[in-house]
Amino acid sequence: MFSQPANVIVFTGNGKGKTTSALGLAVAAAMQQQNAAVVQFLKGGGYTGELFAARYLKPYFTIRQFGYGCPLASDIKAGTQKCNKCGICFRENRNPANGYAPEALLYAQRIVADGDVKLLVLDEISHALKHQLIPESSVLELLAVKPANMIVVLTGRNMPDSILKLADRVTVCQAVKHPMSGGIDARRGTEY
Repeated sequence: MFSQPANVIVFTGNGKGKTTSALGLAVAAAMQQQNAAVVQFLKGGGYTGELFAARYLKPYFTIRQFGYGCPLASDIKAGTQKCNKCGICFRENRNPANGYAPEALLYAQRIVADGDVKLLVLDEISHALKHQLIPESSVLELLAVKPANMIVVLTGRNMPDSILKLADRVTVCQAVKHPMSGGIDARRGTEY
């Protein structure tokens, strides 16, 4: 089937599991002592499990968020508060004046240029593209200049067709059943 390894991987779709799948690949790489970096576009919660895991996977796993930090993050992290769905993080992340997405893209470009990472996750990059916070051409250029042995994983709903076409592997996440659709809120240790 493939004459070479799948070096551009996409997790997209309307269901849950895109970030979790990408993080699984990054953890697997780190456990094989291969450098893995996760760049989270438009995320700044500061209380998700993957942020806590990073310290256990050093020096092979790094994660960096580029987004608005939730004002309740420390309480949520401590387990004394839950997200109240105020929406401020979504509004602030999508505000072009904040420059979160261009900063994340610049950071990813530096990782690609350095070439020290075996697996690079561009988490939720499709949202930055959908809201026109970064140019699609810049993402395509990043994929074109990446080292041949570097695997790049892109996540997010509504991934542009141009990226789907050049990807070696595309997984569409679709929920058949999910507790959240039944009114059960996101759970610590499972959804975050």
